Amino acid sequence: MISRLSVTTIWVKDQNEALRFYTEKLGFEIRADVTKGDYRWLTVGSNSQPDLDYQLAALKPGGSYTQDDVDHLTKLVEAGKLGAGPWKTDDCQKTYETLSARGVDFLQPPTDRPYGIIEAVFKDNSGNFMVLAQDKPRRQA
Repeated sequence: MISRLSVTTIWVKDQNEALRFYTEKLGFEIRADVTKGDYRWLTVGSNSQPDLDYQLAALKPGGSYTQDDVDHLTKLVEAGKLGAGPWKTDDCQKTYETLSARGVDFLQPPTDRPYGIIEAVFKDNSGNFMVLAQDKPRRQA
């Protein structure tokens, strides 16, 4: 039976720029960086979640993706319609301040939401929409 997610894809315009963003700004570690011909398998992840990798996949034709597919995906990424997360944090305000100081451009500062989280929103350097989420204490009935 299926037990858990191990790799998820984040589409990026430039893998080298994305790698710098995810490692230098977000603090992720490189998990795999393997090139075979025109294909590069590049993954990063958080050491707090060692069994989940984020594949930084190049927006270019290849495999089962045509140029038309890539054009559609690129439009979605640039419009902020694709992304990853929400990524959990214990302190949304502190993480927001740390990432802002590293040059991450936030679209929304930490905001208290009625559905049980405090969230902040940013985009990566490709345009992917990302959410940081801190759980709020649950009220006891």
